[in-house]
Amino acid sequence: MIAICPNPYRDADLDYSRRAMEMLSKEGFACAVCPVFAAEGEDVLPRDISYRRLEEIGDDCSLLIVIGGDGTILSVVRALRGRSIPVLGINLGTKGFMTALEAEDFDNILSAARGSYRISERMMLDVAIERGGKVIYTDLALNDAVIHGYGECINITAYCCDDKMTGYSGDGVIVATPTGSTGYSMSAGGPIVEPEAEAFILTPICAHSISAKPFVIGAQKTISIKTEKLHTRRAYLSIDGNSVMDLSSGDRMIVRRSEHRTMMVRMGDKTFFETAYEKL
Repeated sequence: MIAICPNPYRDADLDYSRRAMEMLSKEGFACAVCPVFAAEGEDVLPRDISYRRLEEIGDDCSLLIVIGGDGTILSVVRALRGRSIPVLGINLGTKGFMTALEAEDFDNILSAARGSYRISERMMLDVAIERGGKVIYTDLALNDAVIHGYGECINITAYCCDDKMTGYSGDGVIVATPTGSTGYSMSAGGPIVEPEAEAFILTPICAHSISAKPFVIGAQKTISIKTEKLHTRRAYLSIDGNSVMDLSSGDRMIVRRSEHRTMMVRMGDKTFFETAYEKL
């Protein structure tokens, strides 16, 4: 089965999704439409289409066609919960670093459905929050794990294994994968890293220190970030752009390379560097 995963706020009236269903069905492929960012019955979803939940059919899927942008892909990957299913992104968003096709190349989805593509394996993050020495939350990220203050400066200390790397007061910190290096991390002054590389990128957010610079760290290491002396100030954890929980003073975020991988479909001859040059 091929899952068509549109962002209905990008794919107006699901026009591209309808076109995909028609093209794929004519070639004998079973399809299901699994919208992102909208629940069945919402006004943004046309009522003449049947919908499925990706979480329910993921194990039966051989390919995911994601129609939207990078944020849509992140949401789909989050719903997969570590399943290794090839993801083909169609860019209807802005930058679209993770997408393989632009809207004008839409017909190439048939080639992808027939298996004419290559796979770009992307490193993911295992994220845990420790409080009082106990793990109270775990998650999986493709782009980044972020600790951020609620509009106030917070104190951060970062460690690589047991070695203190840096400490500062600022808006927060980003721990990104190479895939996530072109997202929030880049906006905060972090480096662009080739997406199939194996590394962590640690990027301070608006640090009140001229010595607080980004680090690129080997993926075999363990990164930990401690929130220091929050007192009345508040901070939260965000995973791939989703705010998932509030943090307390002394909480520790532990980040390791995950055994899970995201399988991004690549098509054509364009390299990551050509794409980055065009989009930036």
